[in-house]
Amino acid sequence: MTLTRREREILALLRRDPLAGAQSIADALGTTRAAVNVHLSNLGKKGAILGRGYILRQEHAVVVIGGANVDIKVRSLAPVAYRTSNPGRSHTSPGGVARNVAENLARLGTPTHLIAAVGQDPAGERLLTETQAAGVRVEHVHRGPHPTGTYTAVLDADGELVVAIADMAATDALSPEHLHRARDLIGHAGLLVLDGNLSPRTLSYVLDIASATGVRTLIDPVSVPKAALLAPLFAARRPVFTVTPNVAELAALTGRDLAGTAGGDDRELLRAVADLHERGVRHVWVRLGARGSLLSTEGADRVPLDAPPAEVQDVTGAGDAMLGAFAHALLTGADPAGAARYGHAAAALTVATPATVRPDLTPRLIEDALNAPLRRTT
Repeated sequence: MTLTRREREILALLRRDPLAGAQSIADALGTTRAAVNVHLSNLGKKGAILGRGYILRQEHAVVVIGGANVDIKVRSLAPVAYRTSNPGRSHTSPGGVARNVAENLARLGTPTHLIAAVGQDPAGERLLTETQAAGVRVEHVHRGPHPTGTYTAVLDADGELVVAIADMAATDALSPEHLHRARDLIGHAGLLVLDGNLSPRTLSYVLDIASATGVRTLIDPVSVPKAALLAPLFAARRPVFTVTPNVAELAALTGRDLAGTAGGDDRELLRAVADLHERGVRHVWVRLGARGSLLSTEGADRVPLDAPPAEVQDVTGAGDAMLGAFAHALLTGADPAGAARYGHAAAALTVATPATVRPDLTPRLIEDALNAPLRRTT
């Protein structure tokens, strides 16, 4: 972001007094209010100030783009019996991969902006209110004509996912035109996190911005069908910092048959990982379920990571916590392997609660979880 001398002077005044009005800035600089208003407008377009009240752009902010919806979680009180009614309990909360990642980041203290789409309905209003209350900036969330999306998950008595249905029409309709006014914000992000709920056209638009500006981009494929839609984007060989698929999503991204990995044969999995490296992906972080994960860095070693032990109450949101904590750790100076371990710890803490995003998640909580094995062996 290139600023003029006058713009830098105005930013310096706003850092001292964020509530300074245009007239007081003009008086301090010996210019006119009209001239200051022009400079303030340009600073907004460049992403240096955000929203009302001349909120200064925070360095190292993460911009998260993708799905925001209402989660409806239904949990059976006994092992699920198929094709019949099951007694259970239901719970509704804010959700969506991008929204959940953004909330995890904000709870860890990282300045975070969410770009998503919700409806002009009470569900969308609640979603924005609760997301903003968690510390996420939502000025760039688009209010569209489609109803706010829903994600309905059926959980077995042990908290494992049985089936889920996602109604994401609002997110599907999020287009490059809706993102245009956030272009400078995207291009100057400390990190950019994208989820596969975005349409290929919108993902391509955002990846082009990131490629042109050198922003590190993390992509969560979200699901096998979404990963299959993403696959052609990687053929363009744009630079991508990290992709975080599970094995099935990796198969969809690369077109390889990875069924043998369930038995521990990772040779084809490593070939699939190499395919993504050849297509411009710097780090491929493959989630292996109970086996943990594998972090592969182009031209460097592959690091296997164990999943920390956890008492599972609800698996919903585990991957979102992993990705959010991973991004937070990267911005605080961790290397990718250390950031991945940090992400695993956040996921274990999250599944141990019934919440999709753990409300008491803090860096201290994660660090204590990471250090707990060390304390037990000393």
